[in-house]
Amino acid sequence: MIIVITGPTGVGKTKLSIELAKIYNAEIINGDSVQVYKGLDIGSAKVTDEEKENIPHHLFDIREVDQEYSIYDYQKDVRRLIDEITKRNKNIIIVGGTGLYIKSALYDYTLNDYDKNDNQYEDKSTEELYQELISLDKDVIIDKHNRRRVVRALNYYKNNGRSISKNKSGNNLLYDAIFIGLTMSDRDALYKRINDRVDKMVENGLIDEVKAFYDKNIHTKPLLSAIGYKELYQYFDNKISFEKAIELIKRNSRRYAKRQYTFFNHQFDIKWFNVNIDTFDETINDVTEYIDKKEKDYISRI
Repeated sequence: MIIVITGPTGVGKTKLSIELAKIYNAEIINGDSVQVYKGLDIGSAKVTDEEKENIPHHLFDIREVDQEYSIYDYQKDVRRLIDEITKRNKNIIIVGGTGLYIKSALYDYTLNDYDKNDNQYEDKSTEELYQELISLDKDVIIDKHNRRRVVRALNYYKNNGRSISKNKSGNNLLYDAIFIGLTMSDRDALYKRINDRVDKMVENGLIDEVKAFYDKNIHTKPLLSAIGYKELYQYFDNKISFEKAIELIKRNSRRYAKRQYTFFNHQFDIKWFNVNIDTFDETINDVTEYIDKKEKDYISRI
């Protein structure tokens, strides 16, 4: 059995994953594109050694920030781990919020070498790459500000002679998976929790965490694109004030939560659970009841 747990920061994904791992004899796989990198801990809300409670965790801290790690690599790693963990007669929990990574691993999402991070365009701006893309691909539908997706779409067209927007892969689930989403029904309360979580990260040492990379003159993609890191790099560059950087981290985190809802609702058969942090055991019970019912229904069909 594969259980996927997703949702915005601060709603209890880590706690739920640990509790479910105990209940269902499972190992946990990271589903967050930032948490694969060593040292990006506070800003990505990475699970701590204490929180792990000796439960096996995979694909956390597997790359240095100056090493490439792409959706192509993630797909291969997760599918390998699924095989290995299944052979140990254990269940699998994937926890994180990077929807495209999770989809690439669990669906018939066709990836090739062109999905790796590609440095051949370093001398071109994102706008220049987008203009090149649309000059070739008249059918593409894409966020022109997302450099990674623009590069991928450009490479896909050059390798296949057709638009990535017409790629039909990724529609069929390859593994039996149960998708769990954690949220709060009161959006104002959710956004306040996200804001408070950012303040807590700052209190716990986020500034020092990011400054350590900045002082080493490390300007790699994870640091320049991940929320919580890119904003502070602008502050260290004296482009914005400290107050503005924190404001942007909070705003970007809220916007990311909205995008997560949209992606998962459209891409997965997901069941959302409203969380009350003060009575989180109730959420655990509700989720386990849902999982048990899904498993029972599945067994009855085979």
